[in-house]
Amino acid sequence: MTGSALDRLRRLPWWLAGWLTAITAAGLILATWLLIGADTRRGEAELDAQLIRVTTAVTRLISYDGTIVTARISRDEVDTGCPEFAVLPGPNEQFTGHFSRQPCVTVDAGTKSVLAARAVASGREQTGYVPDSTGELMRVRAEPFRNTDGQYVGAVVALIDPAEVRAAHRDFVLAVLGGSVLFLAAVAAAGYLLTVRAVRPATAALEQQEVLLADTAHDLRTPVAALRALAETALLQPAQRTELLPRTVDLARRMGSIIDGVLIRARLAAGVETLTIQPLWLDQLVSTVVEETVDDGADITVTTAPTKVSADADLVRRAIDNLLDNALRHGRVPGQPAIVHITVAGGRVTVADHGPGIDAALAEESFERFKSSGGSSGLGLSIVRWVAQAHGGTLRVYNAVEGGAIFELELPAAD
Repeated sequence: MTGSALDRLRRLPWWLAGWLTAITAAGLILATWLLIGADTRRGEAELDAQLIRVTTAVTRLISYDGTIVTARISRDEVDTGCPEFAVLPGPNEQFTGHFSRQPCVTVDAGTKSVLAARAVASGREQTGYVPDSTGELMRVRAEPFRNTDGQYVGAVVALIDPAEVRAAHRDFVLAVLGGSVLFLAAVAAAGYLLTVRAVRPATAALEQQEVLLADTAHDLRTPVAALRALAETALLQPAQRTELLPRTVDLARRMGSIIDGVLIRARLAAGVETLTIQPLWLDQLVSTVVEETVDDGADITVTTAPTKVSADADLVRRAIDNLLDNALRHGRVPGQPAIVHITVAGGRVTVADHGPGIDAALAEESFERFKSSGGSSGLGLSIVRWVAQAHGGTLRVYNAVEGGAIFELELPAAD
């Protein structure tokens, strides 16, 4: 159940980033469409402004009283530039038209005449696009003009090649699309990073919960089985209850110590509690732990020098207890009492046993939870290393020349 929730929580940044990207993409598509449409209209307005300038100027230069007079047009500079234009009669007029001297587009005369006829028939300006000889669309405007009687008799048709405007529009579209893609990528990345940052505390809490459950279940499995076996034996054999009761109490104490250690580690790692750092006489603490340890016939020697460190007393006590317990249980020759030497000096606690030692290649694994190799045992040593790291110290392991494993816990000295 927890694993499933944790998996869903880890996938959440991708889902949220995907939704944010999709919503942003929809908004960008709409904004891009509006921007491109606005730029298209701007380009057409720019072309129409140039056409209006020509048609308006030519219309003012025309005089008509049965015959069109174009002398003034020929003398004006508009007759020699672009856009090009043509003065053409309407459907019911027969006067000779006028064409500007500068060819700018290749639209045939018939198309121009049709545009002029439409403008005269409607009495309004006509704008739009017409194809030239190559099929390219040219922008056109046809403005009708009247005779002295107020009747529409002809139209000025102006044309312009929109190639430059189209090129500018194409560049604008590419810039908008490129910017939209980059912005979308940035939004997706930012959304993912922000979501990961927001979800990280919850993910860490669930991971801590999983670690706590795994640690507790692993280290309690053997003691619980042993406790059940003792209880069943005492139930079936009342004569052995006096012998089994102390072992049962000791096993229950060990289980309580395991649970306390796992809970403290989980709460500190999750940030629920903080270390209570204070000056601490390490030599006195180690001596007290050894005195309170049930050695079961083991030979424990302690050599100390006055050593003050800055540390959390409860956590250091647990770490020392775990090192000593590890040496008593694993650092012995089978069938013989354990021999343990403890030295305290210079902020270091060295625990040496006379067991089989530890494989140098597996020394690092001995500090991983649930790993066991030679003189170490899973969770106990992993807690010792965690205590060392939490204080800014170190935990090292190596083999003695004469045999046995040596564990060295170093803590920061007090000022």
